[in-house]
Amino acid sequence: MGTHTGVVGAETPASETQGHVTGYGTKSYRSYVLNALLFVYILNFLDRGLLGIVSEPVMNELGITDGDFGLLTGIGFALFYSVVGIPLARYAEVGNRTWIMTICIALWSAATALSGMVGEFQIGGVVISGFVMLLLCRVLVGVGEAGCTPPANSIIADYYPPARRSTALGYYAMGVTAGTLSANLIGGPVADAYGWRVAFMLIGVAGIIVAIAFRLTVKEPPRGYSDPPGAVRPKKATFGDALKELSSKRSFWLMAAGATLASFCGYGITTFQTSFLIRTHGVTLTEATLLFNVPSAFAASVGVVMTGWLAEKVVKRHPNAIAWLPAIGLIACVPFYLLGFSAQNKWVALAGICLGAGIKYGYLAAQYTIGQGVVGARTRATATAILLFIINLLGYGAGPPFIGYVSDIFFSMSANAEGFADLARASCKGAALQALPEASQAFCRAAEAKALQNSLLITSVLYALPAVFFMLCIKTLQKDLVAK
Repeated sequence: MGTHTGVVGAETPASETQGHVTGYGTKSYRSYVLNALLFVYILNFLDRGLLGIVSEPVMNELGITDGDFGLLTGIGFALFYSVVGIPLARYAEVGNRTWIMTICIALWSAATALSGMVGEFQIGGVVISGFVMLLLCRVLVGVGEAGCTPPANSIIADYYPPARRSTALGYYAMGVTAGTLSANLIGGPVADAYGWRVAFMLIGVAGIIVAIAFRLTVKEPPRGYSDPPGAVRPKKATFGDALKELSSKRSFWLMAAGATLASFCGYGITTFQTSFLIRTHGVTLTEATLLFNVPSAFAASVGVVMTGWLAEKVVKRHPNAIAWLPAIGLIACVPFYLLGFSAQNKWVALAGICLGAGIKYGYLAAQYTIGQGVVGARTRATATAILLFIINLLGYGAGPPFIGYVSDIFFSMSANAEGFADLARASCKGAALQALPEASQAFCRAAEAKALQNSLLITSVLYALPAVFFMLCIKTLQKDLVAK
């Protein structure tokens, strides 16, 4: 992200009366800003997803179970991400959004770098484990990343007119899957070659450089610039005002329920997919990331953009397409995921996982398009923060722990059934595993793989539930939309 000459173009936008037609700034600079925001969002999910990529070496070194790892990647991050997101979004309604994003990028990047330095140490007579230190770093990552999406969505809405926002927001939403793809491209090979700690430090330092470049090249747009001339633009809306506006938007809450359930499944599966591939198919970390996770993340990225594009193309004939297209995708992904997580052949598994990912992720385009479209300019950032609070606290916060603890339950059931009731699952990790008798080691390897596989299969079936809420959203969507 270098210096872009289009900054000059941003100083001479089209006439304000035409903002709802042309958007803010020159076309080239508008594109640069959108790509800069996408790059930041990719970095956001790269840092966030890296821990799931290196799940096996981290669990082996720290000696933690699937359930504890789910807690580390889920609620440990999501709670603070969700709680801090709303006050940051409120400030983004009146403060400089580019400065907010710059500071937050630097904070989460520094915390990511520190994650690579965690280890057990003692304060007085109290020993603090590496697990606790890593959890604290994840909290800081969550605090920093809370300041990314609400102001970014608000910036996009001011740069792009209503007719183009669906595509622009869908393009930005691609950062979720593109960030996951990048985490695999970079994190897997680097962790395999130099260790998981180096991967965290490398990506963290790079993020601090991105924060500086972002501040120097992205211009703060006037608020509400690209809204229609008749759109209501109150000078300031309180949090209560935002909630009051949303309380009458039934489609917002139905979409939020659908997106939360979809993210519950998606974040959980993404967190444990690498561990599944290593345990079940015996691949290396690099093979799991490059041969499996990268193709599935690429397929998901295409799915996000295609859903937004298709909705925009058919909107005149089917104005509710932005709701029913993702609903179809969520239902259709279930059999493909079941195939992917049950197939004995790893290439069949790859096909199932890629097809499932490509079909399901279209809900992200709907999530942001509906979330931004049903509220006015002054409450967009707050509406996005409320949406993300729900999605991340209940979806991201609960999804990984759900898969992890269900996996732990299946492991315990297997241990009791096969005569290893006294074998703790933590004993099947890292150096502790090597100290066990050969029979116990064999049981650990088989039971670890099967327990996680069963948990992923159960979660895959749950993808059908969010489709119901997206379909219910159709009834009041057109009535609720402010910008059409």
